[in-house]
Amino acid sequence: MDLVRRIFDKKAAPLLTAVFVLLFIVERRRRLRKPTQPLKKRMIINSIVAIPAFGLLRFVFLPAMVKLALKNKRYGMGRILPMPNVIQLILTFLILDYGNYLWHVLNHKSPFLWRFHLVHHTDLDLDTLTAFRFHFGEMIGSVFFRGLFVLLSGATAAQVLAYELFFEAATQFHHSNMKIPYRLEIGLNRLIVTPRMHGIHHSINKAETNSNYAVIFSFWDRLHRTFKINDHQEELIIGLPAYREPTQMTARYLLLLPFKKITGKNL
Repeated sequence: MDLVRRIFDKKAAPLLTAVFVLLFIVERRRRLRKPTQPLKKRMIINSIVAIPAFGLLRFVFLPAMVKLALKNKRYGMGRILPMPNVIQLILTFLILDYGNYLWHVLNHKSPFLWRFHLVHHTDLDLDTLTAFRFHFGEMIGSVFFRGLFVLLSGATAAQVLAYELFFEAATQFHHSNMKIPYRLEIGLNRLIVTPRMHGIHHSINKAETNSNYAVIFSFWDRLHRTFKINDHQEELIIGLPAYREPTQMTARYLLLLPFKKITGKNL
């Protein structure tokens, strides 16, 4: 689709690559948590897991979202309820982001969806590499749920792709192992999801894993009372209790994991 090529491939993708490189460098110089696994091994594993998911993102998810957004020219919120462009843009962005909060919650609460999402949580370290460790099955499911919020928001195709840019950049940022001065991060966290906040979500502690679901705006968690924050990141144990063996950390195992018997359900 020409619009995806012009906006995502030529503009968003280079920006996201730059964000990744910058975060990757900074988090190695200013670490929030001490790594537990060899970096090169994780790079290989997470990259292999990410390849089919990224392929679906580019060639299925984004074209599907754009096609749905094109229907909004006739049926969208802005058509049904006329409003200033700025207001419509803000509401669109908020609705799309709230949809992702709900989708994330559903991935933890639904036994079927958790089979796919837990692949992301099996990483024993948390940094920008974890931001790409998503199973392709989760990407397929997101087409239907997130597509519904594209229609509800009345987003234009350009707005959908612009939101995806912010969504992907925010995902890289809050998964990073970058140590931000505490007061600055707490200030940022009043509006957006930060590394300390999302680090808690990847804790081995079930009560902490079932918190901090937001992607861009942190106030969704405050609104639903799923918000947690602390300054003791060095005490966090990242990952899931049932998936900590080296044999479970191979790309082949992770890609097949959703189709096996799941232990230690996080519901």
